[in-house]
Amino acid sequence: MKITFDIDCTPQEARAFLGLPDLAPLHDLYLERMKTMVTEGLGTADLERLTRTWMPGIADNLEQWRNSFWSSKPTGG
Repeated sequence: MKITFDIDCTPQEARAFLGLPDLAPLHDLYLERMKTMVTEGLGTADLERLTRTWMPGIADNLEQWRNSFWSSKPTGG
């Protein structure tokens, strides 16, 4: 015997039925932040925070890495 249920509801209704939180306000805030970053660009603090998150090995020595990068002299032609 096989029983099938077809439930017609929106994703928001399904989340509410299952007791999951409504993340729409958080999503809207995130989108607004992304729009701001795209239109205004990344600041130094934002870049450092992203580096610490995405590349933890470099982030530990970020200041040393940055200083050695800027103090290096070009080579070649």
